[in-house]
Amino acid sequence: MIDLCTLGTGGSIPLHTRALASLYVRNGARALLVDCGEGTQVEIGRLGWGFLRIEALLLTHYHADHCSGLPGLLLALTKSGRTEPLHIWGPPDLRRVVTGLRVIAPQLGYEPVLHELPMTGGAFEAAGLRVRAFPLDHGMPCLGYRFELDRPREFLPEKAQALGIPPRCWSVLQRGEAAEADGVRWKPEQVLGPERRGLSFVYATDTRPAQTIVEAGRNTDLMILEGMYGDEEDFPKALKNRHMLSRESAALAREAGTARLLLTHFSTAVEDPETLLPPARALFPETDCAFDGMTLTLGWTEKRMANGERKASPLI
Repeated sequence: MIDLCTLGTGGSIPLHTRALASLYVRNGARALLVDCGEGTQVEIGRLGWGFLRIEALLLTHYHADHCSGLPGLLLALTKSGRTEPLHIWGPPDLRRVVTGLRVIAPQLGYEPVLHELPMTGGAFEAAGLRVRAFPLDHGMPCLGYRFELDRPREFLPEKAQALGIPPRCWSVLQRGEAAEADGVRWKPEQVLGPERRGLSFVYATDTRPAQTIVEAGRNTDLMILEGMYGDEEDFPKALKNRHMLSRESAALAREAGTARLLLTHFSTAVEDPETLLPPARALFPETDCAFDGMTLTLGWTEKRMANGERKASPLI
């Protein structure tokens, strides 16, 4: 399962009801953040999922509403007793930006490890998730991210029993490793089911519509895209500031074939984000608006069919 929390859903400047951009992603005992707007450490404390499990920070770009919370986060991690390195990923200029922000947070109890990504994107692993970065269209270097969690093949105990495999070997085979006992060797494929679809989601804000978003979002369980504007009269503003209307995000979600769209990163002029939903749902009905502190889980339910087969479906 993957647990998500939209720590902040605002854009530009914080409001008393809306913090700035940050997403907390939890994969079991491991976690990462995407973006770190002003006051992110406060929202993490309010959430209660913890600081020490955060292994990585992925920055989309270097506008203040996405990275100005970095000094506070770094200091909060030190105060929490962190000693392991914190990996920070971002587009070109990462080192210059982090170095500048660290002027007010120079002494840490751990080492930030910086990974500067090219604008062509790149693939890496963070907090046990496979991540792929892809370019966005924001008028400055800006990246979106696709996250994937592989699903292990199902262990079939009935096959293991039929083959006479001792139970002490089961966990080894379940991990995908060969096992041996009493001079007999077994391979994982003898007791594992077929490959299973994993979980995936995309996070992409601060951009005009781009085909890279569609390609990254193909057949995902969730896309988190921006809802900066909703009214058609704001279209010239969206063009000028390189943002999207909610209907444009919905069109991308529909083309990508994702299961669900979650809108975030709302303009300060949008008093009620729910007003963004009608034009978006007209194109993609499975659209919702995020709010600060909203949590959801990407997981799986599985049912045994009458013929012994299992049917799995994503649970959001």
